[in-house]
Amino acid sequence: MQTTPISQLGEFGLINHLTENFEAKNKSVIKGVGDDCAVIEKDDEKYFLVSTDILAEGIHFDLVYTPLKHLGYKAVVVNLSDVYAMNGKPLYITVSMALSSKYTVEAISEIYEGMKVACEKYRVDLIGGDTTSSLKGLFLSITIIGEVAKEKVVYRNGAKPKDLICVSGDLGAAFMGLQLLEREKQVFIAHPGASTDLENQKFLLQRQLKPEARKDIVDIFAEKNIVPTSMIDVSDGLSSELHHLCKQSNCGAIIYEDKIPIQSDTYEMAVKMNIDPVTAMMNGGEDYELLFTISQNDYDKIKDEPEIRVIGYTTEFANVVELITKGNNKVKIDAAGWKAFNN
Repeated sequence: MQTTPISQLGEFGLINHLTENFEAKNKSVIKGVGDDCAVIEKDDEKYFLVSTDILAEGIHFDLVYTPLKHLGYKAVVVNLSDVYAMNGKPLYITVSMALSSKYTVEAISEIYEGMKVACEKYRVDLIGGDTTSSLKGLFLSITIIGEVAKEKVVYRNGAKPKDLICVSGDLGAAFMGLQLLEREKQVFIAHPGASTDLENQKFLLQRQLKPEARKDIVDIFAEKNIVPTSMIDVSDGLSSELHHLCKQSNCGAIIYEDKIPIQSDTYEMAVKMNIDPVTAMMNGGEDYELLFTISQNDYDKIKDEPEIRVIGYTTEFANVVELITKGNNKVKIDAAGWKAFNN
């Protein structure tokens, strides 16, 4: 029998392949597979939002440089980000875990302490889960349940040509934090007694090890009476997320290199490590910022918000995503971010 490598389909191609023949049997399912969260009828005014993420040791985190408390915190935050990407409010999480015999009660308690800090900060309740053994390593799977007013829910497929493309915060910092940690890991392996060179890099390290979800941006939407036309969180990289929005909205995009926000620490570390800062911004991933589109009529509402940057606009040319460089050249952008089965 001819077989197909999973890497040939990729993460989203595999999901489509596995779920394409499933049809919703319950009328309460408003949106199933294909967005940051599933959307389920709650009552006359609100929807439930449901999402699940897995963190696997050796793939999503390396315990050589990841503190267990930080890991627990991050595991919660990456799920919160999915709910905020639907313009919603997170409410509850369940935690499932598979762990090998190398883990002690004290180690797992550290992970849960990090989860507790995140739950308290974002006012989310841990309401259950499951625990089992693993032959090797640690696997954390968190399911999050949130809610959103029906008139405020935002999908990936609502962008229209000439909408403004916006992003929160800054990009590339988590990627450069990871490069820094990986560099120091290799130094440690080669020279176990060597001291680490991580001084004055708190910003980059925190963005990788202890990211934050952008609740503040959703609060701005509520305050300014803005409902984005489409939205996604930047987990796999700006280039990939732009392609997701454009594919599902059947539009294209033009963005400007000099408009993409990058913090000075990120830029300087990229140059120091001979990495193109544009590559860090476009393809790095794990920033957990919000990428969204708004009507041009809403521009005045966000133009003075320091945490929101307009980086381009959508076009009628479906799936054509282009970057205007600082030299005023137009470059086609491929979806070159994180690919789950190619890493």
